[in-house]
Amino acid sequence: MSFDQLPLEARPREKLLSRGPAALADAELLALLLRTGTAGQDVLQMAQALLDQFGGLGGLMAAEPQALLRVRGLGPAKRAELAAVLEIARRTLVERLSAAPVFDAPQTVRDYLRLQLAGLQHEVFAVLFLDSQQRLLAFEELFRGTLSQASVYPREVVKRALALNAAAAILAHNHPSGVAEPSRADEVLTQTLKAALALVDVRVLDHFVVSRGGVVSFAERGLL
Repeated sequence: MSFDQLPLEARPREKLLSRGPAALADAELLALLLRTGTAGQDVLQMAQALLDQFGGLGGLMAAEPQALLRVRGLGPAKRAELAAVLEIARRTLVERLSAAPVFDAPQTVRDYLRLQLAGLQHEVFAVLFLDSQQRLLAFEELFRGTLSQASVYPREVVKRALALNAAAAILAHNHPSGVAEPSRADEVLTQTLKAALALVDVRVLDHFVVSRGGVVSFAERGLL
């Protein structure tokens, strides 16, 4: 079922034009991208089902292509539109992080990391490399692992920091389990990387643990 078959007051497009995008629920915003539903499921129902399946907009936007391929009714055109929206969001956040010190916009850092890592089904360890003004030089996924573990090699992190001439770094990894609480192993790794990077005058500013449920900062927890 398409928008035109919905009652006028239930059409997200008309609601957006008359009341603004902030008035729309997540499912309504997603329905604007999808445009049509499937047999037995209107577009709003399909949008809500997708949100439920992937744990909200953040999980859907960060979902891997293989996961989207398995969704009934989500053909190439719709997958391409979702990918385009994701890339627009990423580039917008990168522009903000590159233009000013990252801690001038701490929520932007969290939003960016959730967009990049929260929906992944395997563990990823990544680093935001920063210049001397604490502006973003690069975001790099350095190590990938299984559902619950990624092997991290300090030597490789140091090599990338030197190659980028970074002055500081923010560490980040995801917990696919959905629980963002740092483990004892996470704390040990953070101290190891902090010491290794200090040898080449690169300061570790924070380490974020990301999950669909939230983002936890080591600095805020006093773990640095």
